[in-house]
Amino acid sequence: MPGSGFSRFAMAAAAPRTGAEIRAAFLDFYEQRGHQPMASASLVPEDPTVLLTIAGMLPFKPVFLGQQQRPAPRATSSQKCIRTNDIENVGRTARHHTFFEMLGNFSFGDYFKEQAIQWAWELSTVVFGLSPNNLVVSVFREDDEAEAIWRDVVGVNPKRIIRMDEADNFWASGPTGPCGPCSEIYYDFKPELGDDGIDLEDDSRFIEFYNLVFMQYNRDAEGTLTPLAARNIDTGMGLERMAQILQGVPNNYETDLIYPLITTAAALAGVDYRLLDEKGKTSLKVIGDHSRAITQLICDGVTASNLGRGYILRRLLRRVVRHGRLLGIDKPFLTAMGEASITLMQDAYPQLVARREVILAELQREEARFLETLERGEKLLAEVLAAQPRQISGEQAFELYDTYGFPLELTEEIAEEHGLTVDLAGFEAAMEAQRQRAKAAAVSIDLTLQGAIDQVAADLEATQFRGYELLEQSSCVLALVVNGEPAEQAVAGDAVQVVLDTTPFYGEGGGQVGDRGLLTGDGLIVAIEAVSRNRSVFVHSGRVERGSLALGAVVHGQVDRSCRRRAQANHTATHLLQAALKQVVDPGIGQAGSLVDFDRLRFDFHCPRAVTAEELAQIETLINGWISEAHALEVAEMAIEQAKAAGAVAMFGEKYADVVRVVDVPGVSMELCGGTHVANTAEIGLFKIVAESGVAAGIRRIEAVAGPAVLAYLNERDAVVRQLGDRVKAQPGENVERVAQLQEELKASQKALAAAREQLALAKSAALAAQAEACGRSTLLVARLDGVEGAGLQSAAAGLAEQLGEGAAVVLGGLPDGADLSKVVLVAAFGPAVIAAGPKAGAFIGTVAKACGGGGGGRPNLAQAGGRDGAALDGALAQARADLQAALG
Repeated sequence: MPGSGFSRFAMAAAAPRTGAEIRAAFLDFYEQRGHQPMASASLVPEDPTVLLTIAGMLPFKPVFLGQQQRPAPRATSSQKCIRTNDIENVGRTARHHTFFEMLGNFSFGDYFKEQAIQWAWELSTVVFGLSPNNLVVSVFREDDEAEAIWRDVVGVNPKRIIRMDEADNFWASGPTGPCGPCSEIYYDFKPELGDDGIDLEDDSRFIEFYNLVFMQYNRDAEGTLTPLAARNIDTGMGLERMAQILQGVPNNYETDLIYPLITTAAALAGVDYRLLDEKGKTSLKVIGDHSRAITQLICDGVTASNLGRGYILRRLLRRVVRHGRLLGIDKPFLTAMGEASITLMQDAYPQLVARREVILAELQREEARFLETLERGEKLLAEVLAAQPRQISGEQAFELYDTYGFPLELTEEIAEEHGLTVDLAGFEAAMEAQRQRAKAAAVSIDLTLQGAIDQVAADLEATQFRGYELLEQSSCVLALVVNGEPAEQAVAGDAVQVVLDTTPFYGEGGGQVGDRGLLTGDGLIVAIEAVSRNRSVFVHSGRVERGSLALGAVVHGQVDRSCRRRAQANHTATHLLQAALKQVVDPGIGQAGSLVDFDRLRFDFHCPRAVTAEELAQIETLINGWISEAHALEVAEMAIEQAKAAGAVAMFGEKYADVVRVVDVPGVSMELCGGTHVANTAEIGLFKIVAESGVAAGIRRIEAVAGPAVLAYLNERDAVVRQLGDRVKAQPGENVERVAQLQEELKASQKALAAAREQLALAKSAALAAQAEACGRSTLLVARLDGVEGAGLQSAAAGLAEQLGEGAAVVLGGLPDGADLSKVVLVAAFGPAVIAAGPKAGAFIGTVAKACGGGGGGRPNLAQAGGRDGAALDGALAQARADLQAALG
C-alpha cells in the first residue's frame, strides 16, 4: 500500500476500539500523510443558508466554491454535526442520530481519486483491521475510473463493487456549481450470504461507514458538466458507525459514545436497559442521543426559543423531558444528563468544561419552564384523547403548541402512539392566522438587490481597508450596482452600491455599524449612507446627489468624522462595559451579541438573572472612572494563540483568522476586535446606562450611551423632568414627593368613587326586589342592570339574595358602560336551598357567559363572569331564567 506510516499501523498490536481511539487513529493516519489537522467548527455555521452544521465538509464549503483560500493543500478533521430531518427515527433504528461526529479527509486541488481510494482502503483494513471479506464498495453508475481503481489497484472482488444511480452516488453543491461522483464503503455483517445479488439497501446486513466524494466537474445552468481545473476530495466517516462495527454491538447507541448516557438515564429512572421492552429502550436511546445534542448546542451559544436554532434546541430538550416522564422520572433531571454529557465528551471538546455553568443553567431554566406548562398540556391532550377522536384537530394541536409549548412534532409523536394523526393543514391554518396578526412586525428584504451585489462581490478580490489610519482616500471604482442591477454608469438620483479597490470606510461588522460619508470627484457627489461587507468585499451604499459615477473612475472617499468619533466612543465603551460586568456581576459573563451605533450602544450577555440597580450603579461608576483615568489604548496584531495566551477575550462561537487584531485597554480590558476605537479612554467623555432587560432565556441586554450622545440623553431627560414639574406644580427636586402625594390622592378618590358606585348599585337593585317571582320553593330574580361595574353588581346580587332568603336564585347582567357592547358583566348569587337543589352559582354563570362570548365562575353561592357580546345579553338572561325555572320548578 502507498503512503507513509503504513508499517507503523501494520505493526499495531490491536485495532482501535473505543470512540476516542477511533477518532485519534483517523486523524493521526491522515496527519502522517501530510494533512493539516483542523479543529471542529461550531455547530452554528458561518453559512447563512443553513441553521446548523449538518456535514463534515460544511466549514470547507467556501473553499470548495472558490470563495476562500484553502487552509492547506490537505486537511483532516473530526466535525461535530446535527441533523433533525429524521428525528422520528432516533432510537428506533440502529444508526439514526441528531448529534454525530464526522471524520473527514480533504484535498483542495491536491491528490485525487486513486490516492483517496487507496488510503480509505488502507485505513479500513490495516488501521481498523476490517476483513476485506466484510467490505463492499459502491460507485456511481458511470464512474468507470473509480471501479477500475477498486478492482485493479486495490484488488476488491468485482462482485463486491456495486454501481449505484445518481440519487445515491453523485454529489452536487446545488443546481449549478461543483459536483462529482461518490464512492462508498459498506460493512457486511453477513458475508456468509455470498456475493451474488447484493442489495446495499438491506440495513440489516449492510452499513455504509465511509463516503468518498470526487469533486471533478462544474455543472452549468443547462446541466452541462465541465471538468474542473482543480479537482477536490471530500470524505466522511461516521464515528458512531465505525464504533458500532469495531465494538461489535447491535446498534450505535450501545457504543461507548452514547451508552454511558443511557445507563445514567436508566439509573435516574430506576430501570435496567437490558430488561426493558422496545418502547422503554427507545426512550432511553432518545435521551442518550438528544443529551449530547442539547449539551453541544448550548455550548456553541444556542439558547432555547421558538425560532430557528433555538426552536431546534427547545424541541430536542422537551423530547428528552417527555421520554424521561414516560420512563417514570418525575423530577427535573436535565442537569444530571448535562453533567454526564460533559464528562463523556470533555476530552474531545474541552470547551464543554469552560462552558459548564452556562450549559447547566440553560438546561435547568428551560426544563423548569417546560415543566410549568407540561402538566397542563398533557392534561388537555389526555382530555382530547379520552374523547377517542379519529384525528387531533389543527386547532387543538396549535393550542398545545402556542399555549403549552408542545412542539407540533411532539403532539404528532404522542398521537402516533395512540394510533391517531394530526390535522396538519388545520395547524398550518391556525399558524398562518397568527402570522397575519403579527404582520405589522414583518421586515421586507429586497432579495433582487442583494442577489446582484452577491454576484458582483463573488468575482472580486478582498477590499483593502485603510480606515484605521485614514479618513480620506482616493480609490478606484471596481464595481457598480445601480437600482439593483450591475451597471457601468450612475447619474444623479440613482441608488447605488459601489465597490472600491481600497477604502477608508469601515464596513459593518463585529456589531459596529458601517461608516457614513461622501464619494466626490469632478462634479460628483455620492452620499454614502451605509457600508456593509459581502465576504471580504466592502459595499458602499448610497445615492448620487450630483454629477455621474462611472465604472473605473477614481473617486475621493471622505468618512464623516463626527459619526466615526461617536462610533469609536461607543465601541470602546462596549469593551469597558464587558470588563465592568465581569468585575461586578460575574467573571464568567460572556458576550452574546452587540450593537455599536453612532448614538447608542447595546450589549447582550449570558446571565441567568437581572442585573440589580445597585450593580448597574457600580458598573457606571467603574466605567466613568476608567474614562477619567485616561488610559491610552494599545492595538496590535498577533497570532491567535499568542493573543489568547495573553488573556485576550474572544466572543464565543466567533471564527477568527490565524492572525488577529487585539485592542488592549491596559489593566482594564483586552479583546480580539476588528472595530474602530478611541486612542484614549478620555475621548469617550461620559458613559450612561439607559436600560437593562431580558431578551431571551439566560440572555440579558444593557443599552447605554457614551460621548456626545450622553449630553443629548441628559438634555432630553431634563426636559421631561421640567415638563413634569410644570404639570404637577413642583420644582424638579420635589417631583417625586409631589407625584407620590398625587398617587395617594388618586387612590383615595378611586376608593370613594367605588364606594359611591356600590351604593348606587344597591340603590338601583333595591327596586328590582319587587320583580322576584316564586319558582317552586325558591324565589327567582333574573334582571338586567346597566351602568354598574363588576364589584358593584356582585354586591347588589349578594344583597338581593340575602333579602330574598335561603331560596333565592339571583342572576344579574349588564353593560358597565351602557354604550359599550364589548364588555358584559354577569353575577349569580344562590341561597343554600337552591344550592341543595342542584344549581351552583359558579357553573351556572359560566354557562350564561358563554352565550355572550365569554366565561367565568366562582363559588357555589356567589360567582362572577364576563362576556364580549353585549347584543346577546338579553337572550342569555332569558335563557338563564328558563334554565333556573326548569331546575327549581
